[in-house]
Amino acid sequence: MFQSWRDLLFLHFSLPPDEIQALLPPGLMVDTFPNSRGVEAAWVGLVPFRMEGIRPSRVPAAPWISAFPETNLRTYVHREGKRPGVWFFSLDAARWLACRYARRKFHLPYFHASMSAKRDGNHIIYQSERREAPAAALKIEAEIGDSIPAPQPGSLEFFLVERYLLYAERDARLYSGQVHHPPYPLSRAKVLSSNQTLIGAAGIRESAWEHVCFSDGVDVEVFHLQSDK
Repeated sequence: MFQSWRDLLFLHFSLPPDEIQALLPPGLMVDTFPNSRGVEAAWVGLVPFRMEGIRPSRVPAAPWISAFPETNLRTYVHREGKRPGVWFFSLDAARWLACRYARRKFHLPYFHASMSAKRDGNHIIYQSERREAPAAALKIEAEIGDSIPAPQPGSLEFFLVERYLLYAERDARLYSGQVHHPPYPLSRAKVLSSNQTLIGAAGIRESAWEHVCFSDGVDVEVFHLQSDK
């Protein structure tokens, strides 16, 4: 499947690894990176963005379903020190049919929501209100700054954004799926206001944002899930 991810705001904070490990399925271990105090920490990311051009290979995109806002709440994991990837606590999207398809096909916790992502130059506002339980909403306003160099391996930016594997679970079985895209072009960003309840709805303790950046986006190829033995 092909997709385009546009106007991504990466918002992250850190927590003690044991708090996040307790929320992961058996077989996945929380991936860690030192926080600003030099303490090994788990990282929680809230990423609102826009999806465009969603289509299977060799099939044109249908405009009425192929473009919509989405927000994912995630952390970073590995399997016994190998295969680093992303674990999603929730994914909110503005198309009911897309949510149902992703739950069935990719075993991901999608929720239908009323959403918008409005950008005017370097100013962007994301809004969302979930239309199914558990209730959750957000309104985040941000200012986009100057571009920054491509993140290098070993940096926090690379740890947070350069992930090419997702994990999912169904009936106590783990699955993984590859995603391919060029490295994210990144810019600095400043949060002007932030009100959200998605983190609490997932049973995660909230904290202040510790790392914020923005990307205009990338074109993505998403592959079928494979069962992890």
